[in-house]
Order: sequence, then structure tokens, then C-alpha cells
Amino acid sequence: MNQNDPNRTIISPPLDPNRTMIGTPNINQTMAMTTPPTAGDPNRTVAFSPSQPLSFVLTPTRTATMANGPAREQFLLEITAPTDGGLPGMSTAGERAPLNLCLVIDRSGSMEGQPIEYAKQACNQLVDLLSPTDILSIVVFDEIVEVLMAPQRVTDKQAIKNGIAQIQPGYTTNLYDGITLGSQQLSQAIETGRVTRMVVLTDGEPTAGIKDFQPLVAHSGDIKQRGITTTYLGFGAEYNEELLAAMAKKAGGNYYYIPEPQMIPEIFRTEFSKMVSTTGVNLKFDLKAARWVSIKGVTGYSGPLGEREISVNLADIEKGAMIEVVADFEFDNHPLGHYRVASGKLTYESIAGGTQVVDVDFVMEFTADATRYGAQPNPRVDAAWQISAASRVVEKTIMGLKTQAITSHAALADLAKTQALLTSQGKTADAQEVTMAMQAIQRGDIGSAEKTLMGTMVHLDQGKSN
Repeated sequence: MNQNDPNRTIISPPLDPNRTMIGTPNINQTMAMTTPPTAGDPNRTVAFSPSQPLSFVLTPTRTATMANGPAREQFLLEITAPTDGGLPGMSTAGERAPLNLCLVIDRSGSMEGQPIEYAKQACNQLVDLLSPTDILSIVVFDEIVEVLMAPQRVTDKQAIKNGIAQIQPGYTTNLYDGITLGSQQLSQAIETGRVTRMVVLTDGEPTAGIKDFQPLVAHSGDIKQRGITTTYLGFGAEYNEELLAAMAKKAGGNYYYIPEPQMIPEIFRTEFSKMVSTTGVNLKFDLKAARWVSIKGVTGYSGPLGEREISVNLADIEKGAMIEVVADFEFDNHPLGHYRVASGKLTYESIAGGTQVVDVDFVMEFTADATRYGAQPNPRVDAAWQISAASRVVEKTIMGLKTQAITSHAALADLAKTQALLTSQGKTADAQEVTMAMQAIQRGDIGSAEKTLMGTMVHLDQGKSN
């Protein structure tokens, strides 16, 4: 890419060899950095351009690691969206990006009664929050999938509500074709400066159309590749939380567990507030390690360990939010000096317009000085890595409960440790969810605990905080 490309974020020149290095060298070549550390904070790399909507900070666990022997270190990449809304063309007080929104509502027979009535109420309240600049479409599904409202600007709210009032419960659940038809509606109005989002509410296991786990998850990912983020809302006790959570992760959106029908409107309002404050979408992080380096883990990555090249789709980011991505590297026996251990590339689309590319190089000093490689890890990086690893602990607990491989007592013990960690790091919402899951286990409601924990796992995998 041309160095003068205005869409390319240039990382500030490094003052320290532990910092981000400019350029695109051959990552397979072992490269020693000859310039020793100079002024500046050696523990923190600031990597941002004031003209870009997001800012970036890269921080290593330590300033140096052990040479001439195996070693393992982490780097923390912090991606932050400003709170002042300083985006070109939008963002003065009171302004927001317009929406291209599709509601995909399950009207299967199990939604009869209070569930479907609260779903209608939630849709009506959402319509009241929309403006004439927003585009709304509505799809309903049981075994039959229909467009209740084709994409249109929200100019006649009462007419839209009259249409919502016509929703009646049907029979079985065709989730695959529901999201397919919803994505088709959204595709008609995708444009720069507009947040595109599909919100799916379902209360049951897919029982019609394509029903298998892998095709549904893959389909959700394919829809994301077309620029459509999808949020999944699972209602009640019967839906497949493992399926919806996996689809939400592939779709770059959020996942909610709604245990009671009266909570549906509240969750719709929460999701609306996130949609209208979205700053960056379609975030993707590509990482390639040097040939002598193994990638042992990256926040949000669930593929095979030990790979040299991985790609992670990150969640959309809202104003005032931060995404923390921790990369865990293992090094073989390596000589003294500063070496580039991996190269990364972050791509995303700004709601203000344009695709942005950020190149990030990971550099580590290898030393024989035990006081340096044995120093305490950077507390911020260490905490972020522990929180990222907590997602796998939660996943293990969920699977253990599902398969009865662990007892309720063992699950409670593991969750108590996770709850304490999240509380100590200020992750109060996640800690509260874990507490709710523990209470559900104690009263014997394992299904509710699994659904609650699945939401916690998805959020921890996103690495996002507000």
C-alpha cells in the first residue's frame, strides 16, 4: 500500500526497540534490532494517528525476556474509540449515525402468549426511538419466513406499529432462512455512514429448514463478511445457547440471555444504545509470527494452538469503548538482542467513512540479565491476559455442566475464582453475571446457569469494556 494513502494509519516512530516498528520486513527472517532502548516509557507503546477514529496502544508483558532458553511473553493491544465523538462528518453533541436495522422475530408456537406480546412491545418501543434518517425492516419466521416490512425510512411510526400488531404465533422454527431473509433486506441499504445491524430474537431450537450447528454458525459468519453485524437474543429455557453464542461470535455482534419475557423491551433498548454509538465495524486482526515463534493464544481466538498465522474477527466498537486483545507468544532458544517476533495488521471500517489499516510489529529484547527477564509482568497486561484466559475457564465449566463431567460443587468453586478475578479488575457486569449463574446452580437451575455463562464467555472473548 502507498505510504501516502490517507486511509492507512501510520504508527508513530518508536523511541524504544520494544515499541512498534515501522515497515514490512520479511517476518520469516530473524532480524536483530541494533538500536538500544532510548527515552520514553519502555513498558508502553502508543500507536495512533489523531486523524483516525480509533487509537491504539501496544504494551509488552516485560521490557525483556530470557535469551538462550525457552521463554513465553504476552503483548496487550488496546483499541479505543473516543468518547468526544471527534469523527469527521458526525459526532457533535446529540448527533448519531443513522441505522440500517432489521428485526428478525421468531413467531413459532412456543412464543404464544406473553413472549410474543412483550416482543411486540419491544419492537414498538424501538420504533419510538428511531428517526426518519433510520431505515427499518422486519422479518418474521416460524416454518414460513416472511417480510413483515420491507426496508424503509421510519417516517410513519403508527403504520409500522400497526404492522407489528399483526404478528401471530405459528408452528416450528426456521432460523436459517429467517436470518437469510433478514440479511437480504439489509443488503439493500448498506452505505457509508450508516450502521447496519440485524437483531434476531428466538426462543427455540431450529426445527425447520437447515438445523445443524456448523452450517448455521458458518452462515452467520458469511453474513458478517457481507458487512452485516448480527446480535442474537435468546429467550426462555428452550433455545440452544451454545448455537446462538457461536453464531453471535461469528457475526461480530452481541449475545443476550433473556430469562423472562418482561425483560425483552429492556434488552432491545440496551442494544439500541450500542448500535447508535457504533464507531468502527468489521474489525479484523491478522497476526503472523516469525518462524521461531509459536502463537499460544489470542483473545477471541478459538482455533488450534501453536499456529504461526491466525486471523481473529473482533466485535464492533462503540464510542468510549475499548477492546483489549492479548497475544501470547512462545519463543525457542534465542540469542541476545532485539528481535521482531511477529507482525500484525488490523483492518476496520469507520462509520465516518473509509477502510482503515493499522500495521503493528511486535518486538522483544532477549537478555541474559535475570533481574530483567525475571521482573514482575506489567500489571495491566497480566490482568488483561488473566481475563482473556477466564473465558476458557467459563467455557470449560459450561461444557462440564452440560456433560456432567464436573459436579455443581466443583463448578461453583471454579466460578467463585472467576467472579473474584472479574470483580478485582472492575469487570462488574461480567462478575454479576457469574454471580447470577452461581445462584442458578445453587437452586438447581443448571440450564439457566449455562445460558447466563454463555453470555459471559462471549463478552470476555470480545475483550470489550466501556
